[in-house]
Amino acid sequence: MSSVIASRFEDVAVLTLDNPPVNGFGRQQRRLLVEAIDAAAADPTVLGIVVTGAGAIFSGGADIREFGKPEAMASPHLLDVIAVAEACAKPVVAAINGTCMGGGLEFALGCHGRVALESALVALPEVKLGLLPGAGGTQRLPRAVGLETAMNMIVSGEPVPARMLTKTALFDAVVEQDVVAAAADVARKLAASPQSTPKVRDDALDHADAEAFIQFTRTMVQAQFPREPARLQCVEAVAGALKPFDEGLLLERGLFAMLMATPESQALRHAFFAERAASKIPDVPADTPTRAVAKVGVIGAGTMGGGICMNFLNAGIPVTLLETAQETLDRGVTTIRRNYDNSARKGKLKPEQVDKRMALLRPTLDFAQLADCDLVIEAVFETMEVKREVFQHLDAVAKSGAILASNTSTLDLDAIAGFTKRPQDVVGLHFFSPANVMKLLEVVRGKATSKDVLATVMKVAKTIRKTAVVSGVCDGFIGNRMIEHYGRMANFLVEEGASPQQVDRALEAWGMAMGPYRMADLAGNDIGWAIRKRRYVEKPTVRYSALADRLCERGRFGQKTGAGWYRYEPGKRDALSDPEVDALILDYRKEIGVAPRPFSDAEIVERCIYALVNEGARLLSEGIAQRASDIDLVYLAGYGFPAWRGGPMGYADSVGLAMVARRMRQFAAQPRGDAEFWQPAPLLAELAAQGKTFSGT
Repeated sequence: MSSVIASRFEDVAVLTLDNPPVNGFGRQQRRLLVEAIDAAAADPTVLGIVVTGAGAIFSGGADIREFGKPEAMASPHLLDVIAVAEACAKPVVAAINGTCMGGGLEFALGCHGRVALESALVALPEVKLGLLPGAGGTQRLPRAVGLETAMNMIVSGEPVPARMLTKTALFDAVVEQDVVAAAADVARKLAASPQSTPKVRDDALDHADAEAFIQFTRTMVQAQFPREPARLQCVEAVAGALKPFDEGLLLERGLFAMLMATPESQALRHAFFAERAASKIPDVPADTPTRAVAKVGVIGAGTMGGGICMNFLNAGIPVTLLETAQETLDRGVTTIRRNYDNSARKGKLKPEQVDKRMALLRPTLDFAQLADCDLVIEAVFETMEVKREVFQHLDAVAKSGAILASNTSTLDLDAIAGFTKRPQDVVGLHFFSPANVMKLLEVVRGKATSKDVLATVMKVAKTIRKTAVVSGVCDGFIGNRMIEHYGRMANFLVEEGASPQQVDRALEAWGMAMGPYRMADLAGNDIGWAIRKRRYVEKPTVRYSALADRLCERGRFGQKTGAGWYRYEPGKRDALSDPEVDALILDYRKEIGVAPRPFSDAEIVERCIYALVNEGARLLSEGIAQRASDIDLVYLAGYGFPAWRGGPMGYADSVGLAMVARRMRQFAAQPRGDAEFWQPAPLLAELAAQGKTFSGT
């Protein structure tokens, strides 16, 4: 419920923004704030006005619940609110008590003074939604902090601690505590000044060589972000701050309106909402009680297990790390320490922070040491036999109420839960490698997983700063089940005439962080080989290319062996073409009797991306994924899908599902088309026929 709480600090009115969860400037909040400022201005006993935020947040800016709705621009809109504060006859001072983002910072810039806690974070992050600040931020911030600092903040959208801006005109004071009292002092000083209250808009923008700096930034942004128009338009809007204020403000509004209509902004906003929707599980109420997770156990000290440990150590949670051999355990602990030391050398951590995190780690060879853990995650070899052994041990030693989690990427979680007498406590936590870096966490819900376990691990995911997406149980869950078909199509393309280099180049030029062959070499081709051996023995009727198997038979497992689809020089990660792979491909084409044909980059992209889309539609139909946006989030957070494309399902919506289905039917009709695979999934065919989108499912 929006509210502005009015109180007094001696002779200063204090207006507290109270609109959970982030004190957003929704329509009701904007109206109430205007009324509160007017009331305080009319009170003869009030010398000045302080605006602050409830809780630990000043304001997160726009109320996301109004995004894309008429309420977002309903009167009074944010520009109106800022104008009211700026024109107030009594000084209005922002007391920035915590996070101050977007419209929150734009409002503060419109006040006559600003005081911040030194720990507060300030930012204009609109570029991350494919937009630019639309309420004067690109015009006022350069006048307050200087052209270069403002340009960096607006083009990057990254938050900056208030203490780093103490030497700028943005803040009248930066304090360790009592921010409201400090702001009230500023308001009194301004009220006592014979001059009119200061306005950022009236400040001159001073820069020795502004035009040269702007041109340099323009060139750099064009090269670095060729597919993100908002970055360049941020530069142009900030350049407008060299003009008279009202002229620059008019430019800003025009660029903002233009960006709102771009497909890139629509995709980025879709991704923004996808992340917020993913935390909502329809049959698990938000107030579901959760279990305490004060200690965590990790089984397996390899690359994955070590990375999982670091997530919890970073969050200040003690971890017991179990291995079966001392040498392996020591190697795992050494790797964790080395990773932290590397961060310290780069200035990302202080030495004492490294020591503090390592002190939380308890290495052991004894399963019994896991008895006091609230959550235990296994990260052992990906076979059902090994999982059985681990979970039977866990079932014997783990305390009652402990959550038992598997990091399996493909195996049947229900079967794993069946190895215990407490299947309700078993859940999948599929981390992505490197686990201490990648944001995605697939939370796999078994048929017996209890609601409180699910609620607990979703809460834990936030604690360790992961993007969690719930998946049902199937072979590969959401991400890996879909990527199988992406890889199948890539291999068919190479069978039929494309090269691995062309496939990678086409998809990377389209926006993927890494093409399928570079990705396979990085992950390890032997992993996919092991999965294919299991999967296609179980499904012998599924058509797939054995080309990748031929590669693995030669021991070309990727970067770790110095050779995969590419070759790699010692100590380097550059993917270099290899004549041996070219010869292997030619021999395989002869073996299966295929005459190669040329491919356009467009067909390569369509076949690979639409393979993802079709399998995603099947996952939705089966209930494995809760919503289409969850699938998008998996690919945005875990597979390098370009955010400005909106994820595979969001991208298909933007193309039009009727056109996607039409193209699939064309692929099926090709001489080597896989008619069964390219048959549009029933949900896709239904939505296409009705002119609907995945976003409505």
